[in-house]
Amino acid sequence: MAKKLFVKTYGCQMNVYDSARMADVLAPLGYAMTDGPEDADMVILNTCHIREKAAEKTFSELGRWRAHKQDKGGDMIIAVAGCVAQAEGEEILRRAPFVDIVLGPQTYHRLPEMVAKATRAADLNGKGGAVLDTEFPLEPKFDFLPEARADGAAAFLSVQEGCDKFCTFCVVPYTRGAEYSRPQAAIMDEARKLVEQGVVEITLLGQNVNAWHGDGGRGFGALIRELAGIDGLARIRYTTSHPRDMDDDLIAVHGEVEKLMPFLHLPVQSGSDRILDAMNRKHDRATYLRLVERLKAARPDLALSSDFIVGFPGESDADFADTMALVREVGFVNTYSFKYSSRPGTPAAMMPDQVEEAVKDSRLAELQTLLWDQTRAFNQTCVGRTMAVLLDRPGRRPGQLVGRSPYMQAVHVDDADGLLGRVAEVRVTAVHPNSLAAELVDVERKRA
Repeated sequence: MAKKLFVKTYGCQMNVYDSARMADVLAPLGYAMTDGPEDADMVILNTCHIREKAAEKTFSELGRWRAHKQDKGGDMIIAVAGCVAQAEGEEILRRAPFVDIVLGPQTYHRLPEMVAKATRAADLNGKGGAVLDTEFPLEPKFDFLPEARADGAAAFLSVQEGCDKFCTFCVVPYTRGAEYSRPQAAIMDEARKLVEQGVVEITLLGQNVNAWHGDGGRGFGALIRELAGIDGLARIRYTTSHPRDMDDDLIAVHGEVEKLMPFLHLPVQSGSDRILDAMNRKHDRATYLRLVERLKAARPDLALSSDFIVGFPGESDADFADTMALVREVGFVNTYSFKYSSRPGTPAAMMPDQVEEAVKDSRLAELQTLLWDQTRAFNQTCVGRTMAVLLDRPGRRPGQLVGRSPYMQAVHVDDADGLLGRVAEVRVTAVHPNSLAAELVDVERKRA
């Protein structure tokens, strides 16, 4: 009988991709995915260190899993992966000695070996033996992974990992390591195989995805052009980009490659030059606004998403006002906004003038109100528009499918039987709090 594997993922889309690849490397050992930890033979918690109280959430989840392991007489392998594992591996084993495996983001290709070691240790002493592997191996993990398996019409494809930017608030350079670009040939091969399995939309992933570079100085824009030439691939996206790596060629690609969706996540973090400098972002407000202007000139229908941190150490009312002004000037359709929370070992954690929590709460509420108003306003402009939507999952009602618009909006379409996994033309009819409603255009032609 197949062994059961449960993976819980926190954090970014890179972690979602990593979780899927961990399942791939464990499949030859007989592990098949299950929906919950209760009856699993192995559970993996893939952690993220970016969000607030990341370590506390990890230990809270592990406490629940310990009970499941006890219910099974200890016959369950518990693994902690991801960035919290990388940063706090020894602490995890100290506080949660029932954990069997702790592995960093660069070592999950070695999971089968770790499972074997943990199992052998348990057989020898009856208590198990923890395996800790948080090294940064010399060999790229991608060279040792099995072929990616598609799970639907859309797929993630990791092309770049790590970060050399060292923003003062961020732990990624310490948990993911230096920037690494996968070879173009390997990326193209994986993309073609995903398309052969029915994938029509690929999202390129990286901590600084547009920092990708290939042989001969080929940049990210050239990679997108190559991918656009794959027959059967209808849509291309990428995340997360950095303003410093948005070069002339990539800007031009947004206007030249129709398959590249008109939606870009371009984190700015703050609208204040003083705070951007303290964050070590290496771009200022004017640079960001010029990028936005050039991108929209290249692709007039481009919509922007971004990240914001409020309450960074030393942020004044004037600094926050600069952020609000930038939001009003750009007009974002989707955003992620957070209160600053310190990460041990980062420069910002040791900065003076830490902002009071009550001030952070007030500023975040004000910012999110403005951002939500902009999202709603953009969604309203979509009513009556015809757009191509990838219908990639069933809806709640019979015959209903849900998909994603070019702008990453969830779109519900009724009477869409037979179109799962297809890109269909729809006309938006209504706006709901978290989605759009739409009807099919030229139904018979789309089903042909």
